Amino acid sequence: MLHSWSLMILYLLLASAARGAELGDLVEPFTPPSLDELERKVKWVPREVVDSLKLLREKQAGEKPAGTVAQALAAKNTSPQINRAILSTLGRLPAKDSDVNWDAEWKRHINFDVKSTNPILFSSVSEADVNGYTSFGLFSFDWLMRPFAASESVVSWQSSEDHLYDKVVLRDDLTWSDGQPITAHDVEFSFKLIMTDSVPVPAQRSGTDKLKYVKAYDDRTVVFFHKESLATNDWNVNFSVIPKHIYEKTWAADPTLATSAEHIKYEKNPISGGPYVITSRTIGSEILLTRREDYYLVNGKQVRDKPYFKTIRFRIIQEPGVALLGLKGGEVDDLILTPQQWRTQTIDDDFYKSCTKVYDTEWVSFHFVWNCANPMFADKRTRWAMTYAFDHDEMLRKLRYGLDPPANGIFHPASPWAPSGKPTYIKRDLDKAEELLDASGWKDSDGDGIRDKVVDGKKIKFDFDILVASRQDRIDICSLLKQNLKEVGIEVTVRPLDFAVLQQKTQDKNFEAAFGGWGTGTDPDTSENIWGSKQDRNYGSYSNPEVDRLFAAGRKEFDLEKRRLIYQKIHTLIAEDQPYTWLFYQNSYYGFRKDLRGYMFSPRGPYHYGPGSGSIWKPALQ
Repeated sequence: MLHSWSLMILYLLLASAARGAELGDLVEPFTPPSLDELERKVKWVPREVVDSLKLLREKQAGEKPAGTVAQALAAKNTSPQINRAILSTLGRLPAKDSDVNWDAEWKRHINFDVKSTNPILFSSVSEADVNGYTSFGLFSFDWLMRPFAASESVVSWQSSEDHLYDKVVLRDDLTWSDGQPITAHDVEFSFKLIMTDSVPVPAQRSGTDKLKYVKAYDDRTVVFFHKESLATNDWNVNFSVIPKHIYEKTWAADPTLATSAEHIKYEKNPISGGPYVITSRTIGSEILLTRREDYYLVNGKQVRDKPYFKTIRFRIIQEPGVALLGLKGGEVDDLILTPQQWRTQTIDDDFYKSCTKVYDTEWVSFHFVWNCANPMFADKRTRWAMTYAFDHDEMLRKLRYGLDPPANGIFHPASPWAPSGKPTYIKRDLDKAEELLDASGWKDSDGDGIRDKVVDGKKIKFDFDILVASRQDRIDICSLLKQNLKEVGIEVTVRPLDFAVLQQKTQDKNFEAAFGGWGTGTDPDTSENIWGSKQDRNYGSYSNPEVDRLFAAGRKEFDLEKRRLIYQKIHTLIAEDQPYTWLFYQNSYYGFRKDLRGYMFSPRGPYHYGPGSGSIWKPALQ
């Protein structure tokens, strides 16, 4: 128990820290012009404001389903043709409102719990999934990654001809879940908070750091000032927005936004700006979201699309086998299937009695990340030795069941940013691995079977831990690495961890090696946050000045073909440096309950089309 003098010292330290914290201290001093001045000097070009569900309906209006719903539900997915038929039939929006069960619950599966429900703190797929339903935003994008302003939030969007300004006018019927209006002042405040050094938001700051300033001129009008005329400016304006009236009073005392009593209160009962609000949460088990009636109804009038589900219940099930039992039993409505589950556990009548399954391409890659700041992995020759020693063929055939293509770099081969040609894996070559280890000074000097090297006057063993989330399919891949590296005199300990712990250790760079994965960003420049020197999510401490230069050049290039060549070169250079051993590109293999509809795929998966619950829905009860 703390003595009173200890409490006084702690109070003074916290008070001192609060006084020292300055909102937006990463923003360079800038005095924005008046709105009248802007209107006189800027030539505005109108930009698209889009109802994304309407856009999807128009797309589907020109696409004829491959068969009837009954035929799709009766089919077993045993060929690409059947797969396309199921997707084209069950992936459609409802023809009319009466087709929808508006009181339905969507029981979504996620592998790992969220670390935070605050949208500006998100750094994982699970957090992005949950926050996608509760957070407020001005912008979105379609299935081809084309940006637009979202009509549920925005009246108009204009950009200057020189790409240095964006002006957005918000709707006047937007509210937070506590009843307070959402205004342009929330947007300006959120930008400044993200651009505050003591606030730990690496995922959000990538992009906002390219903005010069964000200014709210009144409750509805906000202007984004860009530092440069960049091809990426459309994406840099797309950051999460949180309520100023809450966080302007609390952030300075706790810039982590997570540890103070006030922030813990809002973590448990977050203020929502989106179509759903979190109404209950059991840590490690489930998160329940409930539709906000005041999101789509204002003074009794419907002003936005009504979300298709009354509730969305995220069920956190880490073990794939348990999750598959949950899908078959109706505990969850959707599930990303492991290769083994797709090949062997979802092919019988027991599965197809209540479920179906589909697949499509998704731009997701998995890898071993080597901490380049560690002496074991500082030399690229040792990183290449890891790649040559690993048995990619066994992993792809036995552990991935031949379903996923090999990965060879940061961009998916289906994207325009990857070099042309089909990716192939590195053939296992133990002689080459040993040659590279010898050349980089890693030899067995004492005959104990483990390679060693003198670093800074001290002999160290090539003996490292690899961190991995506690999922058996991922542990199996790391166990194969352990087995393979033992053959070249390297000791590996596989360390399965709770996902939140793994996430924190990689963010803190407190690791030697780790198994991980990345999904695609909306623009290739977003990957600079992972590969740029000293960037926030560059967990492996990789650095190449030429890569940094090319990322800067890619942002300034508006010619699509020239820009494509820049990112292809980035892909090639990073692959040559081998800061990761790339393993495979994971396609989307999903199981769905038969009463789920509206799923269609893009490079980012099947779930992001439109506000509310997006395009996913359940049919009305017969």
